[in-house]
Amino acid sequence: MDNGMEGMLDTYLFETNSLLDQLDEMLVKDEKLGDFSSDDVNEIFRIMHTIKGSSAMMEFGSLASIAHHIEDLFFYIRDKGIDSLSSTHKKELFNLMFRSEDCLRGQVEKVESGEPLDTDMDAFASEINNFLKKISNAGDAAEESVDAPQEASDAAADAPVSSGATDGNLPADASAVCFVHVFLDEGIGMENLRAFMIINSLKECELDFRYYPENMESNPDTCASIIEDGFYMAFDSEEMAASAGDLLRTQNHIRSYELVMVPGPEPEPVAQASAEPAKEASADAGQAAPPAEAAPKQQAPAKQGTPVKQNLISVNIMKLDDLQAIVGEIVITESMVTSAPELNQLNRDAYDNFMKSARQLRKLTDDLQDIAMSLRMVPISGVFQKMNRIVRDMKQKLGKDVRLTLIGEDTEIDKTIVDSIQDPIMHMVRNAMDHGIEDDVNDRIRAGKNSQGEIILSASHTSSEVVITIADDGQGMDPDKLLAKAKERGILTKPESEYTRKEALGLVMLPGFSTNQTVTEFSGRGVGMDVVKKNVESVGGAVSLSSELGKGTTFLMKIPLTLAIMDGMKVTVGASIFTIPIANIRQSFKITSEEIIRDENGSEMVERMGSFYPIVRLHQFYGIETEVTNLEDGIIMWIESSDRSFCLFVDDLIGEQQVVVKPLPSFLNSFELKSFGIGGCTILGDGNISIILDVPSLHTAALENNI
Repeated sequence: MDNGMEGMLDTYLFETNSLLDQLDEMLVKDEKLGDFSSDDVNEIFRIMHTIKGSSAMMEFGSLASIAHHIEDLFFYIRDKGIDSLSSTHKKELFNLMFRSEDCLRGQVEKVESGEPLDTDMDAFASEINNFLKKISNAGDAAEESVDAPQEASDAAADAPVSSGATDGNLPADASAVCFVHVFLDEGIGMENLRAFMIINSLKECELDFRYYPENMESNPDTCASIIEDGFYMAFDSEEMAASAGDLLRTQNHIRSYELVMVPGPEPEPVAQASAEPAKEASADAGQAAPPAEAAPKQQAPAKQGTPVKQNLISVNIMKLDDLQAIVGEIVITESMVTSAPELNQLNRDAYDNFMKSARQLRKLTDDLQDIAMSLRMVPISGVFQKMNRIVRDMKQKLGKDVRLTLIGEDTEIDKTIVDSIQDPIMHMVRNAMDHGIEDDVNDRIRAGKNSQGEIILSASHTSSEVVITIADDGQGMDPDKLLAKAKERGILTKPESEYTRKEALGLVMLPGFSTNQTVTEFSGRGVGMDVVKKNVESVGGAVSLSSELGKGTTFLMKIPLTLAIMDGMKVTVGASIFTIPIANIRQSFKITSEEIIRDENGSEMVERMGSFYPIVRLHQFYGIETEVTNLEDGIIMWIESSDRSFCLFVDDLIGEQQVVVKPLPSFLNSFELKSFGIGGCTILGDGNISIILDVPSLHTAALENNI
């Protein structure tokens, strides 16, 4: 696939997925209200019309076919009015539209993954047509209404118009008094479809006109002519053309437009033209016949407007990654320049002048870094809104009355992290619906709760992370039952009596653990919550949960704002420098030999706030030579991640610094360094490399697996 086609495909996928997200949000909202608004009916018709046209242009037949049948259905509903449907028909329509959306999404996912599309969509198309026949109450009437939108779309093409042009580029339209000549923005792609969308928007405002090229919707070859010479709209009156000009100001992707008057049939009637009301465009058209090619371009536009431009653009995430990488290199280079040892050779005045410029450079670098990070930040509302559909479908299949409350939808987070946490949030919402909310509504009533269950999905910012909570007001978790289930499955690592309440609740995060006695469509297979924990930790986050029997359960996720830049504490071990994420550090302190405690295996431990934590000597774990081997001589770092806490022994602290996270070179992948607590690296101001420690995998390697 060449770059042009690949760019068109990216544009198609982005716009189609955006339209389907808009459709899903609209359907969920309207189903809660129990009815479609007339505006939503029109909007769904436009969405399907756009998907049909763009899919046909990209030659995705299955997508175009389904969208076309839904468009026909909503053409009838729009024509007859949504109130013509009974409540039963409206309920069936909601279910049909949700299935249609799933069908379209399935085909789009196949396009994204490069799989062949389904070729036989007759069964689903028949289902849509049968529903149309049902609501039209007559088979013959239904067939006519199915054909109506296609006839309406082709109305302009039915006019007896020659494909050639007279007087230059003007189409041959015998009844046209004037034309509006429209030029689109350069490089927008799918010009024929975008032109037809503009035409369709004007026709919906009850404007009567013809358009050329007349087959632009179905013929992608017209793109070239539209790019080169724009497209035309033919009007029977100047008043109608003026109204169209006003509406064109509100349309996107329009570079310019002009009103072009049709030249008189005779070359002589200059006097006739002067007898008419004076109009520059008419006078120009009535002069001696100019060269055929130049006729429309030499006419002075009687009305020209500058349309309102949209102020949003979509950018490939790979370009933002490249930008972030360059900004990171600038930050590193700036640090290298300002810490160069050669600066010590400058005299006092020269050094002061240099540092003054360096401070200004650092300010600009920080501003550039903030802007580059902000470009990657997107609202989490896109993920939150999709949970409405999850709750809606499970309500119907489980027979539970539950409402979903969304808080903090405008909270912004890095685009890469948003994509990574969508599945964890979905798993936890499904878990709350299936496990959390009571199966019997009478149990809720007896407990003094509202008969309708509630799941609260919220997001909020702290200084360096986003906190996401998924809370339900269901039956909660019983730690004793969790321990009994874990013992039955043989996954306990110590006697039941030694488990704290927090540790017992944490068992639900273990692989293969499930409290369901039977396997259902949604749970019972022992997968889900362990995947949640793994996915969240893969982006540097942590998951914890709290639950009170009979009151409900709350899952808490702490996610870093971005993966590109982090606050870290630099420590030394021998000649090596390590960086520990500030978010994982609880305390740093020195100890005496009397504070060191040994367990039954002889391993060193230290007491902090009433609990005992194992000590990992970093120089021993990585085999680094150092002169600091006594615990009293070095520094103890108390670090934690999620429910895992331990202490690291290092030589000394260098200080806190904001670092640019660099992935490890690909040739090191075969060594599985992630399993040894190495999460990446960063380049320091003096050019040295510092290893960034991954706290969860370091705990697993050093203590759980005893590597």
